[in-house]
Amino acid sequence: MKSFPHLAAFSFDIEDWHHSELHRVGDARPEESIVARGTEAILDLLAKHGWHSTFFVLGDVVREHPALIRRMVAEGHELACHGMSHRPLWRATPDSFRSELREFRSVVESVLGHFPVSGFRAPTFSIDRSNPWALDVLREQGYRYDSSVFPLKVKMYGTPGAPVGIYRPSRADLRRHDPDGVLVEFPVAIAELQGVRFPVGGGFYLRALPLPVFRAGLDFILRHRPFVLYLHPREITPEERRLPLDPVNGFITYVNLHTVMAKLEHLFERYEWTTMRAILEQERWL
Repeated sequence: MKSFPHLAAFSFDIEDWHHSELHRVGDARPEESIVARGTEAILDLLAKHGWHSTFFVLGDVVREHPALIRRMVAEGHELACHGMSHRPLWRATPDSFRSELREFRSVVESVLGHFPVSGFRAPTFSIDRSNPWALDVLREQGYRYDSSVFPLKVKMYGTPGAPVGIYRPSRADLRRHDPDGVLVEFPVAIAELQGVRFPVGGGFYLRALPLPVFRAGLDFILRHRPFVLYLHPREITPEERRLPLDPVNGFITYVNLHTVMAKLEHLFERYEWTTMRAILEQERWL
């Protein structure tokens, strides 16, 4: 394991394969679910290496897989919120978002008997300059940090110009740090070299980039600040059937799924991992 001045966090967005905005399946309930086996594989791998992670879980998953949530918390991982049904905040209002957060709290309390959640990540990184009101609603509902602002414009989302490190977003402009901001923002990993930004936050980027390139980006970040990566259960244990997607969405969805486990083994051996909340507390943001 290499020694760096900062720690890293691995986060997992616990949702099913059909929740992706790249391949909506409508209101019909798909027969195959990969949530349980994918998340159990993640938990087993973390237990093998002795690391703790942050799990951004959908409320629907909490309701449908209570034993999974209890195991997650019992093994020392951080439970965080990913919304109820994976509806992006672009299609929400302050009132509907507030209702979702209240429903999420109710479901978690029914499973755990308490509510240990302080972090939120919007489905599809859907907090941007069009909906800064979401930060006010989160704070009102007791959340202390967010991980939804993606500081680079990509195909579906992004807030270009936002800080790549931990900061407090300004209500007037999410791209600016405000020492008095209501919430702490912990963006997923973006490497920045001489003003050029490279996404290395996990998910598609972990799969698509050669491991030496991906690792070099992470090494560079850790010399300057902590980072957080993300991944989904379907990237650990993919669904058995593939959807007939267009070439671009098909590439984003399915490229290099077979490389994920080997890359995770390497990353878990190379870096020192903890939860996002632990990093924020250690760095005196919370």
